[in-house]
Amino acid sequence: MSDESPPTGGPLPPPVLEAQPNVVDTVAVARLYGEPLFAMPQDLYIPPDALEVFLEAFEGPLDLLLYLIRKQNFNILDIPLADVTRQYLAYVDQIRKSNLELASEYLLMAAMLIEIKSRMLLPPKKSADGHEPEDPRAELVRRLIEYEQMKLAAFKLDALPVLGRDFLRAQVTIEQSLKPRFPDVSIDELREAWADILKRAKLNQHHKISREQLSVREHMSIVLRRLQGKRFVEFEELFDVTRGAPVLVVTFIAMLELARERLLEITQAEAFAPIYVRLAYSPS
Repeated sequence: MSDESPPTGGPLPPPVLEAQPNVVDTVAVARLYGEPLFAMPQDLYIPPDALEVFLEAFEGPLDLLLYLIRKQNFNILDIPLADVTRQYLAYVDQIRKSNLELASEYLLMAAMLIEIKSRMLLPPKKSADGHEPEDPRAELVRRLIEYEQMKLAAFKLDALPVLGRDFLRAQVTIEQSLKPRFPDVSIDELREAWADILKRAKLNQHHKISREQLSVREHMSIVLRRLQGKRFVEFEELFDVTRGAPVLVVTFIAMLELARERLLEITQAEAFAPIYVRLAYSPS
């Protein structure tokens, strides 16, 4: 104890504060600006709309109106406008507090409901032709039925499997054989090649009138001689375009006869590739 003591009745000296021990972060309920918070503040301000919860989300006024009708099992052809309008306005009052721009669309439908209810309270007036007036709710009912049909159709379309969302396209790699397979020469390709040769022959023809005896057998021998000792000969090289169209025709017929008798083969490496002619292979 110290000998020096404060005078009686005088103010006491301030207590000595010991340094707080380091507290593990898991004990703190939160951290505010990097500092641990060990108790909830009593003056915490929470905005009114901070914990706002929407239980239902509607895509428009018709969607909300259809929801109210179907939820209470009302007959859509005989809508009790008083009850539906009262519930509709209650929902509109809720969204007006948070989103006035969104509520404007719903207010237009609310005004339409009130206008239809007002027309129903008035005594009906017959038309000039004596027919009964149309129910004021008829137009609204038609719009609700059409909207419900489109909504059901959208649900059915969304339920269909979608590539990338519900399934993926399977891919299978098939190794093709290294041996090339030569395509068969079709009649159309031969006709086109023959037409091209005729077109070029007309550019080189001479205006000479003469009668020439042409033999198919003779030209068959000529074609065989030209193919003798050669592996392949291009289709166009077998025609002598300088001798005119008659010789070309006989040469072409000779080639067809040789192909029919299996004395020569007409091949093509791939589609639209040059056509080649060779002697048919005969095993020894």
